[in-house]
Amino acid sequence: MKNSKKSGIKAWADVDRPRERLLLQGRRTLTDAELIAILLGSGYKSGTAVDVGRQILHHYDHDLAKLGKAGMKELSLFKGVGTAKAATIIAALELGRRRKEQERPQHPRIVSSKDAYAILHPEMSDLAHEEFWVLLLNRAHRVMAKHVVSRGGQAMTYVDPKEVFKQALIQNAAALIVGHNHPSGNLSVSNADMMLTKRLLHTGKLLGMPLLDHLIITDHHFLSFADEGLLDACGEESPI
Repeated sequence: MKNSKKSGIKAWADVDRPRERLLLQGRRTLTDAELIAILLGSGYKSGTAVDVGRQILHHYDHDLAKLGKAGMKELSLFKGVGTAKAATIIAALELGRRRKEQERPQHPRIVSSKDAYAILHPEMSDLAHEEFWVLLLNRAHRVMAKHVVSRGGQAMTYVDPKEVFKQALIQNAAALIVGHNHPSGNLSVSNADMMLTKRLLHTGKLLGMPLLDHLIITDHHFLSFADEGLLDACGEESPI
């Protein structure tokens, strides 16, 4: 009977050891499966950690964005991956997301809906639930801060306009942009989206903090109320 420990990285031939290759040849030489193998550390009796990495990538169509959405329970179902290893994979992907976020300018200026999307998209791209965020802008339309206002389920999240403007008042913002994601990938505007936008427009006018745009965000696309003329449509009527 073979020793199950042979599936560990230390038992492989030197040429097959991702960790050693990382040290000798550099991180850019490793495949995605080999990088995942380093995170796992070991495989199982009849499969190496690289085999597990390949199985995981195959399941997610070799799309790291899809893998980034996976939760603990889902990853733990793969043979050779328990709760601890699943947590390691999730933590590594989250660090990568945060690094990408920190590379952006600290106080970017918003001149188009694409600028707002570039800031909000990383916060929501890998989520399986809805979140609602607000960008606080100064008079030059530079981002002072961003805040998550609410988190909900797969289909919707409740948003209280008071919470949207709370931080805006505290930080004396001049204007704001809001955005929420649709995990389903559907960019259709719902009646609830329209009604909320009307309420935020009305409140912003009363407080002297205009709402400049409302974005609906999916993994690869977005819809801008301002670009589509929906912001003007919402402003034509008083909220109910």
